[in-house]
Amino acid sequence: MKVLSVHDLKVEDSLLLTLDGAFSPQAALERELAPLLQALEEYADGWRPDVVEGKRQRKYARAAVWKALEERGIERYTHCGLNRTQWPALDMSLGLTLPPLPHGLNIEIEVKPLSFFAEAERCHRFVEMVRAWASHYAVTHAKAHSQDDVELAGSPNFGRDDETRRRDGFDKVYEVFWLNVFGSKLVETVGRERMLSTPAHRVEQLPNGSILLVTWPTVADFASKEARLAQARAHAHLRPDLHFDTLLRSLHERSAMLAPVEPRFHPDLASLLSRVVDRAASHERQRRIAELNAWQPPEPEEWRPADSALPPDVDNPERSLEHYSDLAEHLVALLHSQVPSVFEATPESLTDADFYFWSEEFPTSRLREAIDEHAVPAIGAYLGEVLVRNLGGRWIPRQKLEEAQVLVGNRVWLPFIRARNYMRSRQSLLDCSLTWLYRVAERHRG
Repeated sequence: MKVLSVHDLKVEDSLLLTLDGAFSPQAALERELAPLLQALEEYADGWRPDVVEGKRQRKYARAAVWKALEERGIERYTHCGLNRTQWPALDMSLGLTLPPLPHGLNIEIEVKPLSFFAEAERCHRFVEMVRAWASHYAVTHAKAHSQDDVELAGSPNFGRDDETRRRDGFDKVYEVFWLNVFGSKLVETVGRERMLSTPAHRVEQLPNGSILLVTWPTVADFASKEARLAQARAHAHLRPDLHFDTLLRSLHERSAMLAPVEPRFHPDLASLLSRVVDRAASHERQRRIAELNAWQPPEPEEWRPADSALPPDVDNPERSLEHYSDLAEHLVALLHSQVPSVFEATPESLTDADFYFWSEEFPTSRLREAIDEHAVPAIGAYLGEVLVRNLGGRWIPRQKLEEAQVLVGNRVWLPFIRARNYMRSRQSLLDCSLTWLYRVAERHRG
């Protein structure tokens, strides 16, 4: 079965649910977890799992869940995954902490895209599912919200270090999300009456003393002014030590960071920059687009006027040209699996190589000695070969590689120096991209 991963879809927001709680150690595990799966099967409107992931994949059935938990069990812990084969994508994990540790229940659900939850009825059914879980199990804290906004909110650490977060958990109201379940301990800390009087779309006390709070009917429009106003009011009510205006301003700032930005990249580098943006996390995507819209590549410095070219100083020019060709083949050998277009030695293959080196963080993920001794000469020679093959360029060989030139029109280009500058840092892979030098050389060839 081919599972549709959340990573298979385009970069966009998801609905994220996290639930931390406990289950009863007295009941048999299958009987204790039956209400959890019953609610999932009943309320997962249009996003019900159809695959169970254990040590192998199985078609969804409760027996498959028990089998996956059994085969993935290790001392004190077991878990399984629940997924879908069709849109929308689902990534769900069910984890159980076992004796001698306290009986812990941890659920995480990501459904992508968030826009799937634009309808009030579908959101209502999601809330009813969480309500059923929180009524049956001792939930410490649960939340469901935009994953992008959860990231911007700093959850789950909220400014704390990992050790403090693991020790204290959600010990006070750090944030109010679209859907919240506050465990009985936190309810008593805040005050039950205060929590029950929270201005919100839905506030309900559950049989075990926890409280369910939903700020707004639908989650897909969480960033709207009205939904943010409801979110700020609920938060300010539960945390009277915080100022409403400050909370609301912070929420609007987060909305602005997530608002769509139209890409207006430099036309010569749009193909490369679009791929760079696609590697950004969803919550960082719009900010990254804005940054790259404003960014302009520095003009290449690795050239001289043609009348200032250094003359050849080698005894056997043909042997030098063969050497450059051999060096370029080293790059083909290095990249051919990840960048098949490198065989073609075209402008497009330069862009593919640019993106590969950037995505691999090549200047910092490889040994500097290997980069300087092997990668830089290979990249420089390959760049020179692309200039020769596609722009009618001509090598002017020199004994020192960094002095070797390619004559194109009224300029000579220094590809080995470009390669050295290119490999200085990850940012220099963009500032000194191979694609950009080629496009500038192309404009000046006449």
